[in-house]
Parts: sequence; structure tokens; C-alpha cells
Amino acid sequence: MKKNSLLVLVLLTVMVYALAQSQKPKQKTQDTPAASIERGRAIYQKECLSCHQADGGGVPHINPPLAGNTVLLNDKTKIIAVVLKGMTDRIPIDDEYYSNNMASHAYLTNQEIADVLTFARNSFGNKASVLTAAEVKVVRGVKKK
Repeated sequence: MKKNSLLVLVLLTVMVYALAQSQKPKQKTQDTPAASIERGRAIYQKECLSCHQADGGGVPHINPPLAGNTVLLNDKTKIIAVVLKGMTDRIPIDDEYYSNNMASHAYLTNQEIADVLTFARNSFGNKASVLTAAEVKVVRGVKKK
């Protein structure tokens, strides 16, 4: 009888503990613009720095600067598409032509692309809105006809 009572008491204790744990409010990690920029900085250093340089200045006539780049700052859809698909077209960016092709970075997750672009859009003297993984997902899902 004592064994059964002890067993029931242990089981009740475990159940109460488990119930209490499941009802604790879960701490929500807030994804702030600062957090996105910090994650983006690490991605930039790994993926972008060699071409666009530490100061975002690019290489004249080879790789475009990110500092003050109007496409980066004003056209979210286009800049997301460039990161996803790369770019081989020789088009002017802020009245300058650049000859180096940009490789596709489609292997990055939607969140990683949002973070690195948010970093670039808010570094090197730039100030622009945050990009979200949802915005990248939309562009990634667009199929050319």
C-alpha cells in the first residue's frame, strides 16, 4: 500500500510539474531591425565583402558600390531578384557601368537574403527600410513566363 501511495505521489508531482512548464508563457525572441542587421553583417562578410568591399564602395567599373546605390535603396523587388538570380546584364547603376557578373545566391534562405539586404540598406551611409523573409519568398516564387 505504501509503495502504491508513493508511486501515485511521484506521478502526481511529475504531472503537476509538466503542466506548470507547459503553461509558462514562452519568451518570444523579438526580431528587431538591429538583430536583422547584425545577422546580415555576418552574411555580408562571408558572401559579399570580396566584391563590394568592407566599406561598400565596390570596385570602379567592376563591382558596383552599395553606398548610395539607388537600386539597393529604392527597388526591393529588383535587388532581391539580383541576389536570387545573379546578374549578367551590363546595365547602368547610377549612371555607371560595371563589368563583373554577380553570381546567384539562391542557396541562401529567405531570411538570410532579407538580413543581408537589410544590412546593406542600412550601412555605408545608407538608410532604408527593413526587408522581410516574406518579401524574399514572394520574389523567389515568381516564375518568368
